[in-house]
Amino acid sequence: QVQLVESGGGLVQVGGSLGLSCTVSGGVYEMSAMGWYRQTPGDARELVATVTSGGNTNFATSVKGRFTISRDNAKNTVHLQMNGLKPEDTAVYYCYAELDAGRTVFTYWGKGTLVTVSS
Repeated sequence: QVQLVESGGGLVQVGGSLGLSCTVSGGVYEMSAMGWYRQTPGDARELVATVTSGGNTNFATSVKGRFTISRDNAKNTVHLQMNGLKPEDTAVYYCYAELDAGRTVFTYWGKGTLVTVSS
């Protein structure tokens, strides 16, 4: 059974940096895409950043220039480096992975890790 194991997160001051990592366990397939979404209470889950197995990246406008994303395809891990953090970055961050199996696309989610940016 595929599981996404997240690490990182926590409390950081405004302007600080934090890294989130996620590893896919229980699967032998290379994920087509991996990334991070975030959610605050009462709001919909929103994309933060994703990266494909080919290295193509996509970022939310609000994090461009501050966040970077990288992945290790062989290890099925993805890392989100967050710099210049702002209070509005406070959210629960969810790791995301997608496996394109041709006719079917499988999506997987981590349990979430809380990031709190204090002013």
